Amino acid sequence: MTAAPDFAGLPLAELARLAAERRLPPVDRWHPAHCGDSEMRIARDGTWFHQGSPIGRAEMVRLFSTILRREADGSFVLVTPVEKLAIAVEDAPFVAVELKREGEGERARLAFRLNTGDVIVAGRDHPLRFAEDGAGPRPYLAVRDGLDALVARPLYYELAEIALAEGGLPGVWSDGAFFAMAAA
Repeated sequence: MTAAPDFAGLPLAELARLAAERRLPPVDRWHPAHCGDSEMRIARDGTWFHQGSPIGRAEMVRLFSTILRREADGSFVLVTPVEKLAIAVEDAPFVAVELKREGEGERARLAFRLNTGDVIVAGRDHPLRFAEDGAGPRPYLAVRDGLDALVARPLYYELAEIALAEGGLPGVWSDGAFFAMAAA
C-alpha cells in the first residue's frame, strides 16, 4: 500500500495525476454470496471501528476503504472475490479533511484530501452536493460508485468564503463545473 501524496507540497495538477493513476480493486465485478457482518462501523466523523474499538492503523483503514462498495439497496459492504460482509456507515464512508484550490472563477480547481489519504478533484465526475438537515447544510463530495465524502465543517466554511469572494450565485467552480451551495 503506497503512502498518501504530500497534499500541501504538491501542485494540484500533480495531485490530480496521482489520483487518476490510483488503481482500485474491481469490486464492481466481484459478486460473492453475502457471508455475514464484518462487525465494523464507520462513524460520522470518519473513524473506522471493529468490534467497538477504533482501528488505529491508518494503513488498515486505507486498505479496507479500497474494498468498500455501496449496494443497490443503499447498504455498504466490504467485498473480495470470495467474501462479502456488511459494514455500518453512520453518514458517509469518507470525510474530506483538507482543501486545496488553484485558479479562480470558472478556471478554479478544488482538490480534497480524504481521511483515507485519497485525493479527489471536484468536477463533473466528482460533483459536490449540499444537503440540509437540522444542523445546517451538509456538503458531500462524490468519491466513486455511490460512495461519498462528507466535507468537514471547516472546509465548508472555506467553500463559503470562496463563493462570497467570487460573488454571483452562491456556489463554487471546480474543473469546469459549477456547484450551487443551496441544498438539493
